[in-house]
Amino acid sequence: RSNAGETMAWSESVDTVLANKEGLAAFRTFLKSEFSEENVEFWLACEDFKKTKSSTKIALKAQKIYSDFIQSDAPKEINIDFHTKNDISQNISEPTLSCFDAAQSSIYCLMAKDSFPRFLRSDVYKELVKKHQDRNQKRWLPFL
Repeated sequence: RSNAGETMAWSESVDTVLANKEGLAAFRTFLKSEFSEENVEFWLACEDFKKTKSSTKIALKAQKIYSDFIQSDAPKEINIDFHTKNDISQNISEPTLSCFDAAQSSIYCLMAKDSFPRFLRSDVYKELVKKHQDRNQKRWLPFL
């Protein structure tokens, strides 16, 4: 469970939101409302991918990320530049754990500079902060 202080700390950086289960859920809800949840889904898929140990799984996961997010007309196609997309396309047959790093970094920057500031101004975030402040007050003032 997050406390009010943690919720307020989310405003410091996108990292604090991505690292917190409740913050991540709220950020995803917000991105969904903006029709851009593929960005956080791609970022999370890359984080999971980088922890993969088996070479068979690396190839399978890389192909799944590629078909879900990178290839043209992918169901959750992310917005990355031509060169990054082209590099991934050329190397996908022999993927490495770092093959999506440039794209992940690009999407991270997009979320940090674009989506995240809007998230902090959103009702989704404001409701969460309010909920945590209310919960905190009740904890300190149980007689109310």
